[in-house]
Amino acid sequence: MASSSGNSSGSAQLQNYASEGDLHRPVDQRKRKRMQSNRESARRSRMRKQQHLDDLMAQVAQLRKENNQILTSINITTQHFMNVESENSVLKAQMGELSQRLESLDEILGYINGGVGHGGGLETTPVADQNSFINPWNMLHVNQPIMATADMLHQYY
Repeated sequence: MASSSGNSSGSAQLQNYASEGDLHRPVDQRKRKRMQSNRESARRSRMRKQQHLDDLMAQVAQLRKENNQILTSINITTQHFMNVESENSVLKAQMGELSQRLESLDEILGYINGGVGHGGGLETTPVADQNSFINPWNMLHVNQPIMATADMLHQYY
């Protein structure tokens, strides 16, 4: 009986081993499924990461394009500003010249109006009676061309 009990214990061990093998089979299968699931998850993660990287690269390209457009706009605006500033300088010079001429003419009119009949040393004939071609004061605008001065200033700016 010792041998039968030895056999029965040996067969129990064999059954026990077989059942442990059966237990390992589902564990191995679950382990393989989990590994496969992890691989798929990692693949999806890499795809999301690549998509995010591609989106960022596209955004960089778009921002560079916008930056170039803004720089072009700034350059055009700066050039326009410089042209307007140059034109403004010419106009200021013309205004100064015209102001000086107006002051001179006002001074001349003051001498003419103040000198008539008061012994100011000027002719006592009224201005309206004088011939406009002979009167040198009527030809004053011919002596000082404004546009020639403006053109000269414009060349320097």
